[in-house]
Amino acid sequence: MKINELGWNEYLNNNFTAYKEQGFSVGRVMLEHKRIYRVETENGECLAEVSGKYRFEASAREDYPAVGDWVVLSERQHEGKATIHATLPRFSKFSRKAAGVTTEEQIVAANVDTIFLVQSLNYDFNPRRIERYMIMAWESGANPVIVLTKSDLCEDIAEKIVEVEAVALGVPVHAVSVKDETGLEELASYFTLGKTVALLGSSGAGKSTLTNYLLGEEKQLIQDVRGDDDKGRHTTTYRELYLLPTGGLVLDTPGMRELQLWEADGAISQSFQDIEELAEQCYFRDCKHENEPKCAVQEAINGGQLEKARYQSYLKLQKELAFLERKNNKRAQLAEKDKWKKISTSVKTSKKK
Repeated sequence: MKINELGWNEYLNNNFTAYKEQGFSVGRVMLEHKRIYRVETENGECLAEVSGKYRFEASAREDYPAVGDWVVLSERQHEGKATIHATLPRFSKFSRKAAGVTTEEQIVAANVDTIFLVQSLNYDFNPRRIERYMIMAWESGANPVIVLTKSDLCEDIAEKIVEVEAVALGVPVHAVSVKDETGLEELASYFTLGKTVALLGSSGAGKSTLTNYLLGEEKQLIQDVRGDDDKGRHTTTYRELYLLPTGGLVLDTPGMRELQLWEADGAISQSFQDIEELAEQCYFRDCKHENEPKCAVQEAINGGQLEKARYQSYLKLQKELAFLERKNNKRAQLAEKDKWKKISTSVKTSKKK
């Protein structure tokens, strides 16, 4: 296999040069399970683990390789195994706050060129959820695309597309049906040689069905949505990167019941540029958009140009980011303390020897 088929590019090559001179090889993480990685290289597939030094120097969850990452390897081809010594810098990453009470980053997809934000056109349709995904997509460095699945179950497709376009300003929107095989030809242009597309969305949105269609075979188990409430079930239980027979790669991900933000200050402005442009037109520079006179935001809401629910979503996401920033500052302090504690312990151990 040629490495460019896996998505190798000039940016990665420049970061790998020093390792190559030391005799290391490189591969891409296709699957990860409990810190065991299935890696694709020019020599074929191998199972890999991080080295002891790597594990020692990793201070947080995000320091470990994620699916889509390019890793520096020493291969043992006769065993079909390898050791990972480093992860090359990512040119894009889609992250969220890991589920639970701890403030930790979970990398959902790394080194992807395009993110398909997948949402079905049944009762799961939710513009507010799209807003949240859009913020994270813009922050990732990849290009977002909205894919509305199960169009065969929707009678007002045009109206739904208008709703999405109002919250995903300037982003391509495609309505597709795998069952009827409609709209799918529009997606082909994203899957060119070496380009990676990640599928992100909630459970039951149709990501695995779309993955199977692109692969031309049943790689992913498909489950129907629950009949009583039309909610999706978890089908995919882990992230996996697939090489498509037609060129390009697709990364299928488990459905996310919640998507808590992670480092998305700049992306808020990009996702809600309509609101921020209105705010600049307010009479008072420090307008809080509440009861102030000549408030352009409130005038737009009252006049029907701005949906009140969208503005409330904007405020909610801003508060969430402010809270996360305070927690991240505390986390950074604790990480630095832990780092020096490790170094001190290492020095003491070496002195005893």
